Formats: sequence, structure tokens, C-alpha cells
Amino acid sequence: MQSCGFLIEMDDFGSGYSSLNLLREMPVDVLKIDMVFLRNTADQERERARTIVEDVISMANHLSITSLTEGVETEYQYSKLREMGCQLYQGFYFAKPMPVEEFEQYLSSNNH
Repeated sequence: MQSCGFLIEMDDFGSGYSSLNLLREMPVDVLKIDMVFLRNTADQERERARTIVEDVISMANHLSITSLTEGVETEYQYSKLREMGCQLYQGFYFAKPMPVEEFEQYLSSNNH
């Protein structure tokens, strides 16, 4: 599929069936980090989640895999993920889900 121009994305990394073994075996282009790591939790759990996200982003960068974090809802989350080296972001901080026509208007009106 990659030779035809498709990108291979591993979705929800860090939850469900995603694993390091699958990452080792599959020719992945994008590693999509699950939003569960950005949820508000107790301080100790939040710190552990931050460490995991930072290390997953670092690992993806070392493997030449694009990192994408989903569930970004605040400027603080965005800036911290950027500092960690995350390359792509998805979440309500940027925009709500919308139909294609509305998205095209959004892009043209914001000069993106």
C-alpha cells in the first residue's frame, strides 16, 4: 500500500491492541497516540502519562515515524506536546469536527 502512495497509521497507540511488537513488525508511517494520556487525572498518574507520551514521541522520532497526538484540547497541552517533539495534533483546541464544505470555508477564511 505504501508503494501506491498510501500512509499507514497505527491508531490509538497506547490502548487496545496496539503494542510495541506490532510497531516493530508493521511498516508504520504515523503513530497516533491515544487521547487517554491527555485526560485529567491525579497528579502522580498525570506525571506518569506525561513521561509515557514523551518517550513514545521520542521513540517514534528515532524510528522516523511521524507522531500524532489526539485529544488536544488546550493551548497548554499543545505547547507541551510541541516541546516533546510531537509533529501532528488533533483535537478541539484547533477545531470541532465539521463537514467537508465547512472545513473548506474554515481553511479559506483563516488563510491556512
